[in-house]
Amino acid sequence: MRLLLLTVAIPVLLTAQPDASVGKRIFESQCALCHGQTGGGGRGPSLNRAKLAHAADDDALRTFISQGGGDMPGARQLHPDELAGVAAYVRSLGAMPAETLPGDPVRGAAVFTARGCPACHIAEGRGEGFGPELTAVGARRNSAFLRQTILKPASSLPPDFQYVNAVPATGPAVRGVRVNEDSFTIQLRDPAGRYHSFRKAELKELTVLHGQTPMPSYEGRIPAAELDDLIAYLAALKGKL
Repeated sequence: MRLLLLTVAIPVLLTAQPDASVGKRIFESQCALCHGQTGGGGRGPSLNRAKLAHAADDDALRTFISQGGGDMPGARQLHPDELAGVAAYVRSLGAMPAETLPGDPVRGAAVFTARGCPACHIAEGRGEGFGPELTAVGARRNSAFLRQTILKPASSLPPDFQYVNAVPATGPAVRGVRVNEDSFTIQLRDPAGRYHSFRKAELKELTVLHGQTPMPSYEGRIPAAELDDLIAYLAALKGKL
């Protein structure tokens, strides 16, 4: 009896390599109604992103697809091979296309340090967190976006980003990135990483610095070869998906 049970379990445990083409067909027939034909979202969230809220890794993604969660029903009817295929296809929706870049990522890592980028950005566990973490930026952004952001950072600000100048009734003004805000208070983080909370009624002035960012522009300040190396380094930062 034990031998029979072990024999039955073997095909489930020894699944094939994930086949994203099989996963694509299943996704289009069973998932696209909510997530869109190419994963762009609809009634369900967009899947065109490198990191998914409920799937820190591939095992978690397969589990979430199988068991469901929130408004999403589980797909327990899928064979493990099919489940792996759907997960592989979902991962491909957020993958950046491969690019051949002129720079060298090893030299780019040295440029990243020499130019002081770790003072504001965490990359691979090193640096400070005033600016966005860059550990997986290469999985989310292509080289054109990276180049544009380095040369003209104000041109690629996210829609909800606000750089704010707050002037209290007493004490020095504070300029920082908005972290949170409600009708009565606002919280900022300054370039030194300190947090400040203000009651709006007690401020003499509260100004949103539209189109401004604490990140300096490197246009005309970095040689072309260094820029290429820096972009190659950032593009290679894929994190753990």
